[in-house]
Amino acid sequence: MTAARIMAAQQQQQQQQQQQVLQDTTRLASSTMALQVVFRVLTFALNAFTLRYVSKEIIGIVNVRLTLLYTTVVFLAREAFRKACLSHSAQQSWRRTVNLTWLAVPLGVCWSFALGWLWLNVLEVPDPAVIPHYGTGVVAFGISAVIELVSEPFWVLAQAHLFVRLKVIAESLAIIARCSVTVLLVLIWPQWGLVIFSLAQVLYTSLLSLCYILYFVKFLGSQEAEKKSFPLRSMMEFLPRYSVSQDFLDWKQAWLAWSFFKQSFLKQILTEGERYVMTFLNVLSFGDQGVYDIVNNLGSLVARFVFLPIEESFYVYFSKVLERGKNIKSQRREEIAAASEVLESLLKLVTLIGLVIIAFGYAYSQLALDIYGGSLLSGGSGPVLLRFYCLYVLLLAINGVTECFTFASMSKEEVDK
Repeated sequence: MTAARIMAAQQQQQQQQQQQVLQDTTRLASSTMALQVVFRVLTFALNAFTLRYVSKEIIGIVNVRLTLLYTTVVFLAREAFRKACLSHSAQQSWRRTVNLTWLAVPLGVCWSFALGWLWLNVLEVPDPAVIPHYGTGVVAFGISAVIELVSEPFWVLAQAHLFVRLKVIAESLAIIARCSVTVLLVLIWPQWGLVIFSLAQVLYTSLLSLCYILYFVKFLGSQEAEKKSFPLRSMMEFLPRYSVSQDFLDWKQAWLAWSFFKQSFLKQILTEGERYVMTFLNVLSFGDQGVYDIVNNLGSLVARFVFLPIEESFYVYFSKVLERGKNIKSQRREEIAAASEVLESLLKLVTLIGLVIIAFGYAYSQLALDIYGGSLLSGGSGPVLLRFYCLYVLLLAINGVTECFTFASMSKEEVDK
């Protein structure tokens, strides 16, 4: 009887932990979603404002060419490490996980130098008389990517322990600062052109990284850290450290990161494919690239502020509930049932949202573009492009949820395959 009671108590405790993880993950997804709404609203307002003060050629350079440099460096340097380090494992050592996340910084430096040289010496350089300070922009966006990668160990620990408020506050402050600086400088010194957006970008990543670092300076050693049984005790433990008693890296985790890197490399090409085409093949002028990017951002609004937070947050949930590489029959039936139920509910939710977007987006595409950018956007092929995007959003919704589930549960060999 005593053994049966102990087992029943353990099962009840595990169920409570699962429910807590699900609640925290749902709160993280909803908070991130709200943050994305604010971010997109501010970005669209900023684009609408800058359209009236700077040329569409500068918007094309910033939103397509320079932003592509920044996102490529950041994605290739950290995405694989994020997925590998957030994967649940009973033998996971946070000491070696921190060491692994720091590899994103030297990798980001290498990518910044390589891609920066490519952006400056191989790609078409805009006419300095029309778009001055292009070289400054390339250097600034490359540096901003490296600055953001410095906060990667802090981000991984915060995401793994579901620090909801930290992410919301840090990104909100950084976004508000970037928008405020951009608007202020555009009003005062519009002739600075790309220098304005370069300064705002460096400020954004610097403030974002600083928020994460300062939070953990205050958090470590506090009663809240003791209550949550946080694995690190001091800021020095966030730095990479070699120990004689154990390997510097968890090689199983490192090889998993390599598998994710190969997959993420292909994913980046597919995700940003149209920007790579515009950047490397010069199929559109810089002004046309600016118009296309604005329409593209409007079309992907729901995908970015609804579906992406769901995908990121529930990847953490599935990683915690399911044990990677372990046969489904060997895992607890309650955990499998809970994960299956959550997956089914998510698919129903995103499909419903996607169908609503198709119904209303097709009818009001031209009106939306006319309100936002006037005849510059509503004339020509803009409305047709936006209508196709509405159908694309439904496919993105289903793909994102199924992908976050499969890559949270697959073994290294399955990821490679």
